[in-house]
Amino acid sequence: MPHINLNLNLTIMQKRLKFAFIALCFGTFAYAQTVPTPKPTDEQAAASTDESAFTFTEAQLGEDDNISQEATVIGSNGNTYASEIGYKWSPVRFRYRAFNQKYNDVYINGNPVKDAESNQFRFALVGGLNNYTRSAEFSLPFEDNSFSMTAMGGSNNYNFRPSAMATGHRASIAGANRNYTVRGMYSYNSGVTEKGWAFSAGLTYRWANMETSYVEGTFYNALSYFLGVEKIFNEHHSLSLVTWGNPTERSTQGASTDEMYWIANNNFYNPNWGYQDGKKRNSRIVHDFAPSALLTWDWTIDEKTKLTTTLFGKYAMYSSSKLDYNNSTNPAPDYYKSMPSSYYDVWDPTNASNTEQALADWTSAYNYLKASKENRQLDWNRLYYSNMTAASQGADAMYIQKAYHSDQFTLSLASTIKRQLTNTSTLNAGLSLSTNTGYHYQTLVDALGGKWHNVNNFVVGTYAEGSQQTMYDIRDGGKEIKEGDRFGYDYNILVNKANVWASYAENFGPLHYSLSARVGGTTMQRDGKMQNGLAPTNSLGKSSTAKFIDGGLKLGSTLNAGAGHFVTFGISYEQLTPTAKNSFISPEINNDFVNNLKNEDVYSLELGYHYKGSWLSADLSGFYSHIYNSTEYSMYYFDDDTNAETGASNSAFTYVSLTNIRKQYYGVELGLNFKLTSWMNLKAMGTISEAKYSNNADVVYMNSNTGAYSADVVLNEGMRESGTPLTAGCLDLNMRYKGWFIDIIGNYYDRIYLSYTPVTRYQNYLDQDPNGDYIVPDQAKGKGGFMLDASIGKSIYLKKGMLSFNLMVSNILNNIKICTGGYEQSRRDPKNKNGETTRIYSFQNSPKKFYANGTNGMFIITYKF
Repeated sequence: MPHINLNLNLTIMQKRLKFAFIALCFGTFAYAQTVPTPKPTDEQAAASTDESAFTFTEAQLGEDDNISQEATVIGSNGNTYASEIGYKWSPVRFRYRAFNQKYNDVYINGNPVKDAESNQFRFALVGGLNNYTRSAEFSLPFEDNSFSMTAMGGSNNYNFRPSAMATGHRASIAGANRNYTVRGMYSYNSGVTEKGWAFSAGLTYRWANMETSYVEGTFYNALSYFLGVEKIFNEHHSLSLVTWGNPTERSTQGASTDEMYWIANNNFYNPNWGYQDGKKRNSRIVHDFAPSALLTWDWTIDEKTKLTTTLFGKYAMYSSSKLDYNNSTNPAPDYYKSMPSSYYDVWDPTNASNTEQALADWTSAYNYLKASKENRQLDWNRLYYSNMTAASQGADAMYIQKAYHSDQFTLSLASTIKRQLTNTSTLNAGLSLSTNTGYHYQTLVDALGGKWHNVNNFVVGTYAEGSQQTMYDIRDGGKEIKEGDRFGYDYNILVNKANVWASYAENFGPLHYSLSARVGGTTMQRDGKMQNGLAPTNSLGKSSTAKFIDGGLKLGSTLNAGAGHFVTFGISYEQLTPTAKNSFISPEINNDFVNNLKNEDVYSLELGYHYKGSWLSADLSGFYSHIYNSTEYSMYYFDDDTNAETGASNSAFTYVSLTNIRKQYYGVELGLNFKLTSWMNLKAMGTISEAKYSNNADVVYMNSNTGAYSADVVLNEGMRESGTPLTAGCLDLNMRYKGWFIDIIGNYYDRIYLSYTPVTRYQNYLDQDPNGDYIVPDQAKGKGGFMLDASIGKSIYLKKGMLSFNLMVSNILNNIKICTGGYEQSRRDPKNKNGETTRIYSFQNSPKKFYANGTNGMFIITYKF
């Protein structure tokens, strides 16, 4: 645990926007013995390079302010289960072993490229670069590699060297009814010329408007580019420089409740948009652009030694807009007060509040929402009218559109060396150094015809209007904010990291084993740019610096038992630094670190059996991981809660920090590949797993109406990881014959939990049964089910090049009841002084959900020459 000094540094730092496009690369592929696989046929090899190869899209990954919709990139050259699930289960955002994506490491040319604050990889960084992310090296948790000590959730390394790209031109056009409607791609790779040069260039464009996208009210507009050059000087030295980026503008879908989906008769109802003068307008617009560059030096020192050094630079610009409101009700069309169930208790028909008038009110609300689509969407004209009315009375706007920004400047250096010690042993080692500045601030996008001031309206009432406490920045006195101005909060997060690792691998008779170790250090600090009235001495300037040392040890082994039988075993222990994202308790207000901030302790164990035969490949693995001292962070608007003692309203924006968390992950995985004929395979994959909290966590939270901290215990023991099926199975009939490739895939998903909210499980607010046990709400769940997918394609060899056609169809049976994620609403059903519930609406019974797309597909034409 670091010693954290929270004294204010009053030096006001002038903001510097940095930009650098340098990066030195990584070479050499891993020396890692895994269970061997049969050599693919020519048909299979050709098909594997076609567009049917899986790459993630932003629609499949998604993101929402209230829930992290993650997926895991995982793969394996030898494991049937791990090599298939990333693609086949992506429609439900399946996560490998239910791990948070921060436990899955991602590298490009050996340089770590995950977000420095969340420790997660933002897939948008390589969005649209399908033709360049095909060349990747995957390592399962206990497989060794040449670029890192493999992470608990596996590691993968993209090779962005121009010399490694498939030579020639590749052009494709695709039509789809997914998040984008049209996609055009072109790439060219020269290969290595006689003079030792290699060039790469690529361009991708993806588009959909609000009329053509799958979810109404969303659009998609993204351009991706890739440029690379490499010079091979001689047999010892090569240097490559690549740069890429993907400027993107898109609008998002919001989750909603089953009640609203039922009223709209549409599981893809989207509350984020509405009509303005007859035209559709979405309130949540994402702008995303992260221009990046990577410079790589490969040095073959001698026949047995190779050194690779990379330098990576990125300046990421990200913003996401949303509506805010002041002295008015939430404008969301699915706000609970607009729902019929807020008038009549549909969960308890015996409720005394269910009067004839209550039923009439329910009917009136239902009829209004059912009458027209306009009534179920945002009414932009009403927002403008309300603001103009307020402005005529000299008041601030009742509604605005604002954007939160998360920009980042990253610079990292990585170097790895591979040494072939003997014919049977190899040593890999490396180091990485990185510095990252995250710029976090909020801007006014559109005042919607009104005016706005830099004032904290949440505290008005608790503190006098115009008092210091109501000022987001005391120095500007609550000035009027113009569109584009920063307001509310403005701070930087500074993160520096260093890591050193080594891995020794040896074949010892029938046994292959690897030993890996790493040690690292991290520092993190907040630098406030506003002097918040709730923390006037602890918000402006730099905080103290939190310092952590972490590291780990890992053993992986494979025993060749003969006749195609293999046994694998792995064990590891790691300490992981808490993420900067989770380390500050209320970063939008002050410099305070989370109390009792510690490294995570992570223990992992794996045992597997594998068989490789002429007609069958089988992979069976059991795993167990236990995490101690984890920290989690969330923030949300705590709406209209009532203090049980005073009866006063506690409505406020709330910052919540959970510490001392323990989690357990365990389960079994099975992959079978039956070779039925020379051109037909039947694959079967499945997993049954558990991923749950194994203790009750400590919680500290701050309500923005007071700025004061409160401590409690969250009774979250037994809660599960959310947003991924804990049970999943697949059957895939795979055919490759004379240039045709056909897949018919049946998937089944079950045990899908939604993200739980801590606020309904604070011990001090829970009732007790007659035995004195606390009555803890069950975690909300989503419905699973069966999904049928298929793809068919044909490759035609021409006099010059090859022409391919590919049709992929997902959810053929149109099962739109499968939940792909969601979250409980962060609201309690409040009670008055007498312990009586003061709301009819039940938040606990009304979680917000996302559902799997119905029948959707993509048709692709590709020409390679």
